[in-house]
Amino acid sequence: MLDVVNLHHTYGTGPKAHRALGGIDLKVAEGELVCVVGPSGCGKSTLLRSIAGLIRPTEGHIHVGDVAVADTPGDLAVVFQDYSRSLFPWMSVVDNVALPLRRRGMDRAARRRAAAEALEEVGLTGAAAKYPWELSGGMQQRVAIARALAYRPALLLMDEPFGSVDAQTREDLEDLVLKVREHHRMTVLLITHDIDESVYVGDRVVVLTGAPARVAAELPVGLPFPRDQIATRELPAFVHLRAEVGRLVRAKGHPSDGESAA
Repeated sequence: MLDVVNLHHTYGTGPKAHRALGGIDLKVAEGELVCVVGPSGCGKSTLLRSIAGLIRPTEGHIHVGDVAVADTPGDLAVVFQDYSRSLFPWMSVVDNVALPLRRRGMDRAARRRAAAEALEEVGLTGAAAKYPWELSGGMQQRVAIARALAYRPALLLMDEPFGSVDAQTREDLEDLVLKVREHHRMTVLLITHDIDESVYVGDRVVVLTGAPARVAAELPVGLPFPRDQIATRELPAFVHLRAEVGRLVRAKGHPSDGESAA
């Protein structure tokens, strides 16, 4: 579903240039949920924005399915961390969710039906007529997720989507992503700074080095489904894997002597 080859990106030119990406190779299979972690400022969001076609990388190639990414792919949706800026405050919740469906060529009635179904899926049926500013932060992020679901993308990109909510809401949203991903068999690439979250929701965790970012390790997550916020996190396999990811991130993504990138 996603193929990233030798991706480089540099911001600016001359002595003030900053190399954010230093040659990333990444593949994501159809239906897979891959989490990307790395040291702060290593280029995780630059990677996601390049895949989304929001910035043009300095070097390298990206394919979503069989299509080379030159601008934003038509079969892709993005959920950003800052939900307060990604929702239109003057539009109702249902209209926010329905808005991208114009790109699908759907008429107004079909758009509103699809939006209502997506809101029901994220538990917000009763909020359809409200405005985003009338909702809590967690509910606003559910609206952003519903908007992505209503679009039925082949690839869903999530850029630290739960970084601005409290711990309990974060866990609820993690479980929501697992539920809708299983229901739709959607391919998901999730950028996160939370190591526990990456292990809990992912099929695979990709660890990036410090900037300029490269892939330091790709760690399969063999935890059983369905996952549970208490029982799964108590498993020895969970504890071991989150420690392994944590060591890599703290080492700026560089394996120590004797370790190898999986």
